[in-house]
Amino acid sequence: MLSYLIRRLLLLVPVFLAVSAVIFLILHLIPGDPVDNLLRVGSSPAQRAEIEARYGLDRPLVVQYGIWLGDVLRGDLGTSIVTRRPVSQLIGLALPESLKLGGFALLLSSVGGILLGVIAARMRDRWPDRLIMGGVLLGSTLPSFWIGLLLILLFSVQLGWFPVSGARGWDSLVLPVITIGIGGIALVARVTRVAMIDTAGRDFVLLLHAKGLPPERILWRHVLRHAMIPVVTILALRIGWVLGGAVTVEYVFARPGLGSTLIKALNQHDYPVVQACLLMLAIAVLLGTLLGDILQAAMDPRIRESIA
Repeated sequence: MLSYLIRRLLLLVPVFLAVSAVIFLILHLIPGDPVDNLLRVGSSPAQRAEIEARYGLDRPLVVQYGIWLGDVLRGDLGTSIVTRRPVSQLIGLALPESLKLGGFALLLSSVGGILLGVIAARMRDRWPDRLIMGGVLLGSTLPSFWIGLLLILLFSVQLGWFPVSGARGWDSLVLPVITIGIGGIALVARVTRVAMIDTAGRDFVLLLHAKGLPPERILWRHVLRHAMIPVVTILALRIGWVLGGAVTVEYVFARPGLGSTLIKALNQHDYPVVQACLLMLAIAVLLGTLLGDILQAAMDPRIRESIA
C-alpha cells in the first residue's frame, strides 16, 4: 500500500507541471494587459515599459513561467499587480470561505445522494424510483447559477427567509450550499442506485439470502457497504469540482471566496491572482483524485492485492 501511495504521489508531479504550464500560458495569451489598469490616461511608453519591467512582464514567457513556478514551489504566490498585496494573503482570506461552502455542499451531496440512491434501489421500477430518477435527471442538467437565481427569487425575495447575498451569518450559507449540492446529490444518487442494484445481484448476496439472514441486515451491512466503493470514489473526485463549481455560485450570491476573487482578478487581468486561484482549484482536483484512489484501494481487497 505504501509503494502504491508513493507511485501515485510521483504521478502527480508531471500532471501538476502540465497544469501549471497550461494555466500560465492561457492567461498570457488571452487578450488584455494588466498594465492598462495601472496606467493613467496619456501615460508615455516609457512609463509603460517601467511598469512592465517592475513586474517582469517584459521578459520572454518561458522565463516568466520559470520564475513563477520557482516562486510557487517555494510558497511565494507573488504580488497582486492591481492591489499590490501579497497573493498568498488574498488567497488566505478567500480560501476558508470557499472551503466552508464546499464542505457543507459536499456533506449535503453525500447524505442526500446516498439516501435517495438507496430508496431508489429498494423501490426499483416503482413510482418512488421513477420520481427520484426524474428529479436526478432534472437536477443534473440545470445550471447551478440558474438554480441559485431561482432560489434567491423564491426564498429571499418572495418569502424573505434567507439573505439575498453576502456572508454575514450561517443563514447566508443555506441557499449557496443547496445550489451547489443539487448537482452532487443527482450524481451520487445515480451512482448509488446503480451500484446497489449491481451488488444485490451478485452471488454472495444470493448466498446470504439462502442462509436466511434478514433482508434489512443484508441490505445495510453487506450490499450498501460494497456499493459504497464507487460512491466514495465519486465523492472524493467531487472535492475539487465542488470548489470549481463554487466559482459561479459565489459570484451569484456575492460571497467572498476563491470564485469572487478569481472573477474580479480576471476582469482586471491581474495575472498573479488569477494564476494562484486557478492553481488552488487544480490542486484541489488532483488531491481529490488521489484521495479517491487511496480510499478505493483501502475499501476494495481486490485492488490491494493487485498493487501488492
